[in-house]
Amino acid sequence: MKLSKRSSSLVATAIAAALLMTACGGSDEGEEGGTADGGGTFSIYIGEPENPLIPGNTTESEGHQVISSLWTGLVEYSADGEVEYTGVAETIESEDNTTWTVTLKDGWTFHDGTPVTSQSFVDAWNYTALSTNAQGASYFFSNIEGYDDLQGETDDAGNLVTPPVAEEMSGLQVVSDTEFTVTLATPFAQFPVTVGYNAFYPQPESFFEDPEAAGEQPVGNGPFQAEEPFVQGTGFTVTRFDDYAGEQPANADSVEFRVYADQGTAFTDLQGGNLDVLPDVPPDALASIEDEFGDRFLEAPSSGFQYLGIPTYDPRFADERVRQALSMAIDRQAIADAIFSGGRTPADSVVAPVVEGYREGACEFCELDVERANELLDEAGFDRSQPIDLWFNAGAGHDAYIEAVGNQLRDNLNVEYTLRGDLDFAEYLPLQDEKGMTGPFRLGWSMDYPSPQNYLEPLYSTAALPPAGSNTSFYSNPEFDALIQQGNSASSSEEAIEFYNQAEDLLLQDMPIIPMFYELEQAAHSENVSDVVIDVFGDIDVAAVSVTS
Repeated sequence: MKLSKRSSSLVATAIAAALLMTACGGSDEGEEGGTADGGGTFSIYIGEPENPLIPGNTTESEGHQVISSLWTGLVEYSADGEVEYTGVAETIESEDNTTWTVTLKDGWTFHDGTPVTSQSFVDAWNYTALSTNAQGASYFFSNIEGYDDLQGETDDAGNLVTPPVAEEMSGLQVVSDTEFTVTLATPFAQFPVTVGYNAFYPQPESFFEDPEAAGEQPVGNGPFQAEEPFVQGTGFTVTRFDDYAGEQPANADSVEFRVYADQGTAFTDLQGGNLDVLPDVPPDALASIEDEFGDRFLEAPSSGFQYLGIPTYDPRFADERVRQALSMAIDRQAIADAIFSGGRTPADSVVAPVVEGYREGACEFCELDVERANELLDEAGFDRSQPIDLWFNAGAGHDAYIEAVGNQLRDNLNVEYTLRGDLDFAEYLPLQDEKGMTGPFRLGWSMDYPSPQNYLEPLYSTAALPPAGSNTSFYSNPEFDALIQQGNSASSSEEAIEFYNQAEDLLLQDMPIIPMFYELEQAAHSENVSDVVIDVFGDIDVAAVSVTS
């Protein structure tokens, strides 16, 4: 989302080894194919966001692409994943990795003209953490002292039985308009790395007066502002915020976020000049797109990780041997070659290679071994007469990929399959939270912040079970949780990674998910724009895009 700026010396000492070391993909056509003189408008593809545009309730890519243009957090991330102090925070400091002092810069305002203060962050974090507000990113505050007091007890149907005993975390204290403190339940050296994620964005006072209205027409502090409500199925146009206090104001006058139900339709519009930026090229266009678009086709290293979640709550998939067998029956390289034209790499870990902590070959059961897979199914007493449901979200180009998986399971395990790909993204994700999956389900994960911890705790810890987090396989292992906590409390990045690796080894034995592919970011744009950069998180830096004349 962000271009390279000055890096943080604080974070460099706290987690120097865990930052990314990859380059970003970009296009600089303004120098060759016309001049970029500022102003103008351009359009960008998004899928339908799952929820209203509230940072604390946005844990998926489509909503995040919009929100990242409307807000700026305490820190920012460069296109290659470096943490930079170009946001609202002047410093984030601690002597013990437990109590952190956050000092803000002066001069930041929200789009409604009100100042961004310490209270703006504290109130937003408390709102997101409070369980009765049902925010999807609540989990990200679980390591702050007093978080548990904001969690009510519910019954199996999700009905509130015992309300929270507090509405504010005791670990958050406002010192002044430009300073607040964060006290964690346990030491966490990587805390400054996490707070650039959208869950940690501030909110103006007007948000708390009417959160529903704010979700339709957000008021942020970013380079663009929303002067009209977001329309489901359509999108909206945001305009440049002239009083933006950040280092990179928007180049364009406005950006149209255009919702498409089908990625193929978006690509056709791009070809016809009716769409300017497509962040994700559909797989069936990859074979010829470089010839067609030239240097307007962008490729960049990615933090993205594709996997098949397994509903561990379903008795049919409760035995780890079944999950291991399914994984070993899949020829990932064959699918990558046939479907993605080299744009995917078979996954052999749950941590992407762009992050320190990745270990080549960590996943024993990711190697194709049809004989062993059949032995494991027989040992588990798996019923092969019943087809396996394979789930994926509609309109995003996943059909051929998941069908190829199904064909391999049929050929290698003698198990038929049923494709379940009729739900759009906004319907597909809530069904996972509700334990609605009846078989393996396609998902992807791009890191929220540059740390191996982000590939483990938010997806597989007990504390991250829905609705507080993204553990939609409903995996829970106290030993895994303990290892993650040991990593979080470690005094150095090297020590932390040792514990995270141990947790990953346990996870890859239990196999609540099937690692599939590491992504390569592949985007394309029209001749109407230049300076298009896709970052390691999979986002387009919309503020950097220039409209050419």
